[in-house]
Amino acid sequence: MSTSSSIRVRFAPSPTGMFHVGGARSALFNWVMAAQSGGTLVLRIEDTDASRNSPEWTEGIIRALAWLGMDGEQYEGPYFQSANADKHVEAARTLREQGRAYYCDCTREAVVARTGDQHKGYDGFCRDRGLEPGPGRALRFRTPDEGQTTVVDLLRGKPVFDNAVLEDFVIARADGSVTFLLANAVDDMSQGITHVVRGEEHLSNAPKQQLLWEALGGEPPVWAHVPVIVNEKRQKLSKRRDKVALEDYRAEGYLAEAMRNYLMLLGWAPSGDREIVPWDVIVDEFRIEDVNSSPAFFDVKKLRAINGEYIRALPEQKFIAECLPFLQEAPFDVDVAVFAELAPLAQTRVALLSEIVQMIDFVFLDEPPADEQSWNKAMKEPAADILAAAEAAYQDAPWNAAELKDRLERVGAEHGLKLGKTQAPVRVAVTGRTVGLPLFESLEILGRDRTLARIAAARAKLAASS
Repeated sequence: MSTSSSIRVRFAPSPTGMFHVGGARSALFNWVMAAQSGGTLVLRIEDTDASRNSPEWTEGIIRALAWLGMDGEQYEGPYFQSANADKHVEAARTLREQGRAYYCDCTREAVVARTGDQHKGYDGFCRDRGLEPGPGRALRFRTPDEGQTTVVDLLRGKPVFDNAVLEDFVIARADGSVTFLLANAVDDMSQGITHVVRGEEHLSNAPKQQLLWEALGGEPPVWAHVPVIVNEKRQKLSKRRDKVALEDYRAEGYLAEAMRNYLMLLGWAPSGDREIVPWDVIVDEFRIEDVNSSPAFFDVKKLRAINGEYIRALPEQKFIAECLPFLQEAPFDVDVAVFAELAPLAQTRVALLSEIVQMIDFVFLDEPPADEQSWNKAMKEPAADILAAAEAAYQDAPWNAAELKDRLERVGAEHGLKLGKTQAPVRVAVTGRTVGLPLFESLEILGRDRTLARIAAARAKLAASS
């Protein structure tokens, strides 16, 4: 990708076993920001936590990004934070030698005992004790006692943090491994990162990271802390409570283009009061400064509606191709040529690709699926008479949708019923459900023999229950 601009934005996910939709939005925001400037998107995997460092999880991140449209051509990397471990340790050593960090053996219990407040931060007890490295001793950064740290944030202006309220924070654990704050600062500096777009939950870390940059002789990046994503109860999305894994949405049959479009709307709005926006228009119009700082509601209903719009806009052959992976997992064999006949009927009626299986199963099953609720709803008087009349009318009918509809309308007229009421028992007899594909086109594809056999079976079932 082009590197004609000095702007270098980074996306730095941690392997967690799933790719959070919030992380996916941050990745997209970073990608668009880099693309607009002719700059570089840097992908760095934060893999220093051994308990969360799994090659499978890292591959999951790469696959998720590729599904969204970010393959290896769209970013530099991936880099792995673990590869920079020596630089992290060296930075920690430098800070200590400069007097900007010191060793501390305080436990949390000891701090609470001294302060009398379990919510209060570290009290600086070890600042001047001159401790050397040793078991149980972590390295803390000495924050300034006076002054302020100003964070330049493209969404939030210039938040100011009093240095006096910033506790001396740990930058290296007792085992020598460095913490997230220092590792990120070192990696950003070594990779020339100029802009960081990330979730607002990291805003409180920004002054600490800026102090580290400055102590190590670097110029802090420009930040953009995007709004938290919340559920319908305005609670922050949680993997323990909400569906947040991008992989789950893909498995349900959401299209990458629809998901990408929707995620870009979480905090930002395109011109013209519209929601379905081509990607090239998004790239042209999006400005990180225009992102709203208020929490963004992850509206699954809206996402589903947008996905339906994208599905309906697919070329027919593309729709068939997108459906095939779901049909291959179906508990019945699918004749692709027959499905191709059904596809135009189904494409306007599914909002998720996974819905295609239940939409067309009646054609490929030996018997229609059993749905007791649909049966009870449709098989009321005069259902038996309608089925008998329909069976007779269809015996010698030219087998095309228009003629099948015309004959059933005549049956309904004889019973004083409109077509909607007349076709309900026929639909359930043949397809098993009260809703589905257009009935008469479905009958045409199903064929005369199978249609008549199912109507006869339904009549027999009704007779046996009367």
